[in-house]
Amino acid sequence: MNTLVNYGNLFAITLPETILEVVSLIVLVVDLAWLRKSSQASRMASACLLGVAGSAGAIFWLTTHPAALSFASGALVTTPLVAAAQIGILILTALVLLLSVKAEFSRNPGEFVAIVLLATTGMMLVTGARDLLVIFVALELLSLSLYVLTAFAKTSPQSAEAALKYYLFGGMSAAFMLFGFSYLYGLTGTTNLSEMTFLLSGQETLPLVIVAFVLIAAGLGFKVAAVPFHLWTPDTYQGAPAPVTALIASGSKVASFALLVAVTVGFVAPPSSESTGHSLWIVLLLTMAAGSIVLGNLAALVQTSVRRLLAYSAIAHAGYMLLGIAANTPQSGAAVVYYALTYALTTVGAFGVIAVVEHATGSDRLDAFAGLSRRSPLLAGTMLIFLLSLAGIPPLVGFWAKFNLFAAVLRSSGSASWPLAMVILALAASAVSLYYYLQVLKRAYVVKPTQPEPMPVSFLELATLAAIALAVFLLGIFPGMLSGWIPLG
Repeated sequence: MNTLVNYGNLFAITLPETILEVVSLIVLVVDLAWLRKSSQASRMASACLLGVAGSAGAIFWLTTHPAALSFASGALVTTPLVAAAQIGILILTALVLLLSVKAEFSRNPGEFVAIVLLATTGMMLVTGARDLLVIFVALELLSLSLYVLTAFAKTSPQSAEAALKYYLFGGMSAAFMLFGFSYLYGLTGTTNLSEMTFLLSGQETLPLVIVAFVLIAAGLGFKVAAVPFHLWTPDTYQGAPAPVTALIASGSKVASFALLVAVTVGFVAPPSSESTGHSLWIVLLLTMAAGSIVLGNLAALVQTSVRRLLAYSAIAHAGYMLLGIAANTPQSGAAVVYYALTYALTTVGAFGVIAVVEHATGSDRLDAFAGLSRRSPLLAGTMLIFLLSLAGIPPLVGFWAKFNLFAAVLRSSGSASWPLAMVILALAASAVSLYYYLQVLKRAYVVKPTQPEPMPVSFLELATLAAIALAVFLLGIFPGMLSGWIPLG
């Protein structure tokens, strides 16, 4: 009887992912069997719209069914927090597909959309995984899909180079993480995160515990682009097709940080405990956080490529979110998910604008944005909202994301002294970030355009970017719309 119940739960938990898989097959069949002789624009539009429909179907299931199920003793779960992150991932995927309708970097639109849906499936499984083996398999599905997508612009040497670097660093990080998982399994006799909390809290200071945590921190640090495992990020953000970069910077980050929250809950003993495992993992997180905040913001100051600027900005934002994970409270976990979702939404919009500018000028350098406000006022207005939100300027949603995160970190301090020091560092770094975001806006609003004609942009692209900008603005004016939807724990 329990087996039947478990497999019923497995079906209910994975039905959204199943919907995406079925739609990916439909996309391939429609593109290769029915639309083979159609124009490239028609094939891309059909594939992207089918992908959006599949995402909408998965969202419908998640919003209409209870999120309190588990399979195989909690190896794969769905909770209100997991469901919120998964719905956010699906919305981000739909937005990326809408911004890809006019893309011309691939002659195989069906394959592109199918792999995007496979990557989204991996993101959703990563979010709900609570077992080391399931986590590894889900991360590999996500990673392999992103490696392929990064190289999808087959005529671009930069795309091939970015994919190769991404793949090589990703393969090493996966090996480190799997090695760390094997040590933990040997120490605890289980791969289930919920069972590890009690077992690790009773461990003495064993060298293998230290080695395991360092290896796992290296693997997961790569996924969230945290220092010193960030080296792939600038080249990948610059070389990958713009929609792919938007997917890597948005949905992939949401899934990875949701997983990191769950892993920390599994590794870290209750706050009252003085176990080595607790202090060691927190020290690793704080070290990566401090390095990411400092290096990310300082390196972004000297960038002339807007893509690379946003790559180093992503490293800095990863540092902010790592502070919330290190706090390890239900409030800080929810604040991290809130931050990740709002950051991802804003980043998708920013890369959407970059894609339009690149298509018109052939470059993503700062000078390519010169006079954007005169060539396309609405496009420049959306970029203004996106960058100011990333900088944390009120009343945009980025301000509330930082406010909620830093407040949750400070409330978790107890007898520890690091929360106040780290929040001060993060606030100072946020002030620095405003400078390099304003460098882009200076070109858009102050510098005269080199070409006087209007910036060519399709109605769908402009409408999608305007909708994202409106959401960023409204969620800042009414922050409870999103924060009330994300539960604690």
